[in-house]
Amino acid sequence: MSDVLAGLEPRSVWAHFSEIARIPRPSKHEQQIARWVRSVAESHGFEVRSDAVGNLVIGVPATAGREDAPVVVLQGHLDMVCEKNKNVEHDFAKHPIRPRIDGDWVSATGTTLGSDNGIGVAAALACATDREVAHGPLELLFTIDEETGLTGAKRLEGRLLRGRTLLNLDSEEDGVLFAGCAGGADTHLSLSSPRRRPSAGSVAQNIEVGGLRGGHSGLNIHENRGNALKILVRLLDRALSSGVSFELSSLAGGSAHNAIPREARALIRLPKGEEAKFGEVLAALRNEVSSELAGIDDGLAIRLAPVDSSDEVLEQGQRDRLIALLLALPHGVLGMSPALPGLVETSNNLATVTTDGGTTKVVTSSRSSVAPTQTALLASIRAIGRLAGAEIETHDGYPGWKPNMASPVLAVVREVYREVWKGEPKVTAIHAGLECGLLGEKVPGIDMVSFGPQIEGAHSPDERVQISSVDRFWRALKLTLDRLSM
Repeated sequence: MSDVLAGLEPRSVWAHFSEIARIPRPSKHEQQIARWVRSVAESHGFEVRSDAVGNLVIGVPATAGREDAPVVVLQGHLDMVCEKNKNVEHDFAKHPIRPRIDGDWVSATGTTLGSDNGIGVAAALACATDREVAHGPLELLFTIDEETGLTGAKRLEGRLLRGRTLLNLDSEEDGVLFAGCAGGADTHLSLSSPRRRPSAGSVAQNIEVGGLRGGHSGLNIHENRGNALKILVRLLDRALSSGVSFELSSLAGGSAHNAIPREARALIRLPKGEEAKFGEVLAALRNEVSSELAGIDDGLAIRLAPVDSSDEVLEQGQRDRLIALLLALPHGVLGMSPALPGLVETSNNLATVTTDGGTTKVVTSSRSSVAPTQTALLASIRAIGRLAGAEIETHDGYPGWKPNMASPVLAVVREVYREVWKGEPKVTAIHAGLECGLLGEKVPGIDMVSFGPQIEGAHSPDERVQISSVDRFWRALKLTLDRLSM
C-alpha cells in the first residue's frame, strides 16, 4: 500500500483504494482495473461472472450463520474522469494517480483523484474481504464506462444479478441518502467549417480562458461556476459588436460531456494595428465576468498573446454562425424541483467544442428528473442547431430513477444513518446520472438506495475525498449489511 495512505482508517478500504489509484482506468479502457478486480476475487475463491461488454459481478458467500439472508448487491463503476491541470505532465493511460493528504482530505497532485467511484469500489471489495464485516450473500456489481454515458449499465445483462436489493456506492454527500436521480442525454452538433487563406497582413493571436473550477455538470451546476466556452464566445461576440473585425482559425474547449469546461481557447487573426483595441475589449469583459463570478470562480484568467501561425480561417458566415450557436445554446440551471426544495430539476451543460478537419463539433449534456421537460429541452437544442445549419444527433440517453419513499432498503439505511450520524439524514434525489435508473430497467422491482462519503470537486483536478466521512460511510455500510442479513 502507498506510504501516503498507509495510516488511514478504515484500513481495509484505503488499502484497496491505494491499489486502485495505481491502475490506469480511463473510461472505455477499464481492462487493467477489471483484471485486478478479478484477481482479488479469485484469490479469495469468489465466483466471477461477466457480460459481453465487460461488466463484472462477483459472488461473495455469506458469513457464517447468514446464509439464508437475501442477496444484497453492492454497486459501483470502474472508470474515472481523467482531468488534469494544464501544467501537469500525466498520461492517464499509463501513469498512476499520486494521492496526497491535506488535513482531513485526500486529493491528487494536479489531476482528478478517482475517488469517484474508486472509494465505492474499494468499500465493496473491503466488505467482501474484511473478516470483521458480517453479511449475507453479496453480489459486487462493477460496471464499465459510467462517466461517458453509463454505457456499461445500459448494456448490462440483467440475468447476471440474483439480488433484488441494491446499495449504490456512487454518491458524494456525507450524511445524505439518495432515492432518485435525473435522467439525461447528450446532443452532438456538427457545423461545417469551410476555410480560406487568412487576409494578408493579419496578425495571429491566441486567446486562452482558464483558471476556473470546472466540476461535475450535475452536482455543481447550481453553483453558477464559470463556463470557459461561454466566456470565450462572449468575448468574441463583444469584439464583433465593438467593431473589431477578426478572422477565426479555431475554437475549442472542455474535456468531457459531464464536466463544466474549465479552459477554452481560440486562434484568431487581427488586422495589423487592431491588437490594442481587441485588448481593451478583453480587459473590459474580463472585469465584467470577474465581477459576476466573485466568490464563485475567483481564479478567472483571460490571456491574449501573439503566435506564429499560418492556419486557414473560417469563412465569415461560418464564423458568425458558430459564435451565434455557442451564444444561443443554454448553460446552467433551467428549473428547480417544486417537490424537493433545493434540488435542480432541469439543466444544460455546454460541454465541449472541438474541430475535426472541416467540421466543428459541439456537445451539450442535458439533465432533468421530469421526462417531458427533458424531451422539450432536447427539442429546443435541436432547434437552435437547425437555425445555425448544424447536423444534430442525440446520444447517450438514460432514464431517471423515480424516488420510492416507502422503499424497504431506504428505511433500513435511514435508521443506520440516524445511529452513525446521531441525527436525521437528508433523503433526496440527485441531479446527476446515477446508474440506478438503468439498473431499475434491467432488473425490474429491484429496491435501491445510494450513499457515499463527502467528495468535492469531482471531475476536476480539485477533486478530494474527506477522510473522516469515509470512516462514517464505512461504518454505515457495515451496519447496513449486518441489519439486512439478520
